[in-house]
Amino acid sequence: MIEEIIIKMIDYFNGDIRRINHALKVHSFATMIAKRENVSTDMLRIIEIAAILHDIGIKEAERKYNSTAGSYQEIEGPPIAENLIKQFCLNFDEVERIKFIIGNHHSYSKIDGLDLQILVEGDFIVNIYEDNLDKEVIKKIKEKYFKTKSGSDILDLMYIR
Repeated sequence: MIEEIIIKMIDYFNGDIRRINHALKVHSFATMIAKRENVSTDMLRIIEIAAILHDIGIKEAERKYNSTAGSYQEIEGPPIAENLIKQFCLNFDEVERIKFIIGNHHSYSKIDGLDLQILVEGDFIVNIYEDNLDKEVIKKIKEKYFKTKSGSDILDLMYIR
């Protein structure tokens, strides 16, 4: 199922290699953090799907609002994600949680569970590189937003030490 959702995301982004690669990198880091944090199989599935589709609303945000702002992605992403995953055997609660994570992954005050926390950390790890942030900014991000040992360790290994 995960591979099929990845294919749907790639198809949806229609040749936008930068966004496809971003989603794949966030998926990879979020999955690694989740496994190192020993999350349940059910939570891992939610994290993986949400990570693959976390920025799926960006095209509609650009079209409707002429902006890629996170707040617009959070509005547009959940219904698109729901449509892309409707054919898979996910229960109502799983779909709702995936939509919640996608709809709040830039709203850090709304982090209410380990699944969303892990996605946020994976996204930061990738965005730090893509945005070429300096070490002092990275340290502040770590202090303010990183909660898992695994995410913090990866951030340290990649950017801080």
